[in-house]
Amino acid sequence: MIRTTRHALASVALLALTATGAAAQTAAQPKAATPAVACGGDLGAFLQGVKAEAVAKGVPADVADRALAGAAINEKVLSRDRTQGVFKQTFTEFSKRTVSKSRLDIGQQKMKEYADVFARAEKEFGVPAPVITAFWAMETDFGAVQGDFNTRDALVTLSHDCRRPEMFRPQLIAAIEMVQHGDLDPATTTGAWAGEIGQVQMLPEDIIAYGVDGDGDGHVNLKKSSPDAILTAAKFIKSLGFTAGQPAIQEVNVPAELPWEKTGLQPGMKASDWFALGVKPRDGDTAFGNLEASLVLPQGRKGVAFLTYPNFNVYLEWNQSFIYTTSAAYFATRLGGAPTYEGGNPEPGLDDTGMKALQTKLQTLGHDVGKIDGILGSGTRAALQKEQLRLGRPADGWATLDLLNAL
Repeated sequence: MIRTTRHALASVALLALTATGAAAQTAAQPKAATPAVACGGDLGAFLQGVKAEAVAKGVPADVADRALAGAAINEKVLSRDRTQGVFKQTFTEFSKRTVSKSRLDIGQQKMKEYADVFARAEKEFGVPAPVITAFWAMETDFGAVQGDFNTRDALVTLSHDCRRPEMFRPQLIAAIEMVQHGDLDPATTTGAWAGEIGQVQMLPEDIIAYGVDGDGDGHVNLKKSSPDAILTAAKFIKSLGFTAGQPAIQEVNVPAELPWEKTGLQPGMKASDWFALGVKPRDGDTAFGNLEASLVLPQGRKGVAFLTYPNFNVYLEWNQSFIYTTSAAYFATRLGGAPTYEGGNPEPGLDDTGMKALQTKLQTLGHDVGKIDGILGSGTRAALQKEQLRLGRPADGWATLDLLNAL
């Protein structure tokens, strides 16, 4: 997973299970290295080491024993970990699939049903209802699809496995602490294959750090309690740097001519700079001109365009897939009353074979595009912009067959 702390795994696992199918882009494969923590070997001996670590953190020995009793390796978890898909849909394809009318309708219903809880979330943490609701929808369809892997066993499996034990062992210890608090049943609590739990898919360490008892029952139950899930998500989103009263994303119309090489997720421009160049917010609101802003073109200069503001970084912290992130931020604007975006008329993009051919060509030209995976990620987009500039073309970072042929 790209993000190695906090919510690093959550979106990957659930998206693999839901209809969105986006799991993908958050699953980076780290280079092989000697694990910094113990892993592998006899499972019984491994679990004794886990117990000792939990006890050293203050968990009573009998609680650790109960938490780990019957723990087993789940081969299906390892299979999921080894065969995570890749996310190759365009923004238009993915956003239309995820930001559907039914989801928007349900989202509006949920915001009304839990109006008092959302009001508390905004008062205490500064995070408005549409932002929380968008994540709630994207992660689990409002709790409908939370995963059916035993959470304890999933974390034991991934901690024992020597691919990324430094990422998962702390989550296993945190899960044992949750058992101590009465917030996790080691035998029955289920979630995603990578250990995320509940309606907003959070890892045990995050639940301990940011969990809020929203319904007053003395526990943080993100699986069954929507108030707990809403308030915990709000507290977590605030911890990621969300600033109250500021947008994350704003749809804009762009002129025919721009310094396209300045587009993309790069610093250096304010919204007012873009306005001065002829970029016009579709809603006419230029009140945030003093904020730093990037002009993002998910499908090139002829497609939909957005200004992204500092709060957009919170979405990237949640999930580093550009398409997922942009769709989630757009989803929140729709829940807040914004109209459907104007899709424009983008040039057709490359298929998987074409993208891999393009990445290979860029690599031979000396660009670092990372893994040849067929994904138009940030590295590939940046390399494309450089080549577009070299060829005297608008440097919007969009991969087309014409551009591939030109290279």
